[in-house]
Amino acid sequence: MSEVILPAIEEENQLKNFLKQDTNVAFLAGGIAGAISRTVVSPFERVKILLQVQSSTTAYNKGLFDAIGQVYKEENIKGLFRGNGLNCIRVFPYSAVQFVVFEGCKKHIFHVDTKGKGEQLNNWQRLFSGALCGGCSVVATYPLDLVRTRLSVQTANLSKLSKSRASDIAKPPGVWKLLSKAYAEEGGIMGLYRGVWPTSLGIVPYVALNFAVYEQLKEFMPSDENGNSSMRDSLYKLSMGAISGGVAQTITYPFDLLRRRFQVLAMGGNELGFHYNSVWDALVTIGKTEGFKGYYKGLTANLFKVVPSTAVSWLVYELTWDYMKRW
Repeated sequence: MSEVILPAIEEENQLKNFLKQDTNVAFLAGGIAGAISRTVVSPFERVKILLQVQSSTTAYNKGLFDAIGQVYKEENIKGLFRGNGLNCIRVFPYSAVQFVVFEGCKKHIFHVDTKGKGEQLNNWQRLFSGALCGGCSVVATYPLDLVRTRLSVQTANLSKLSKSRASDIAKPPGVWKLLSKAYAEEGGIMGLYRGVWPTSLGIVPYVALNFAVYEQLKEFMPSDENGNSSMRDSLYKLSMGAISGGVAQTITYPFDLLRRRFQVLAMGGNELGFHYNSVWDALVTIGKTEGFKGYYKGLTANLFKVVPSTAVSWLVYELTWDYMKRW
């Protein structure tokens, strides 16, 4: 009997040691945090994308909650979560890569053990690490982000559609078909990365600010003398995550709007009411045709998504990290 039990115990110990390594903990904790946080706010994410890509004369123009109600009326509960499955598949590695890179920057670039009580990263180190996180996560997962956006848009009532597009909406293509079509018809790999430049302009500073603000706020959080997590600590972390996400997204939002519009140009940007030749052309055109408010179209919906999403993401990450390190 001992010959059977001992190898099993040894395998369990090896698994625990593997899961306790910082890189693996960061990957799993970050992925879980991303998937849970995005599912919680999926209806706001869907409506935010629709508000971003519509023209000034199209359907979703009565406010955030009216838009959610309209999507529900037209597409039922599935419409509010359309694209969320793919979003979770995308967001798991997207979020995981960010946390792995951030922990790697702490340990290997700046040689700081921030999980202990020693020296902390300074603000420029946090911004640099966060920016690197954002860039790596975009490169790793962008094609899935492109397809997720198109899944969100293709069945929506955004404009007067041609008969051919109406038939597409009656039976919308799935993930693989959209990926294959983008690759075949839009320039191969370049087609799968359409809009990656404005996306990077938005994501890189957003992630940098998100990590920097959260890590700075953590320095003001009262420490638990017993070293145990408490309800008070969880509320602090939720609040810090909400603040960091809200601040970062508000500052970088115009580039998030550009990101979505460039992603759907090949689906019929002219029908949606816009067409751009470059990032600069898009910025100038939006200013001329939609005014300053055009840069922040969908911001309210985005904050309803980002604030709770970032708060939940940071809390789940911290709790998962602590649990796995103690396991």
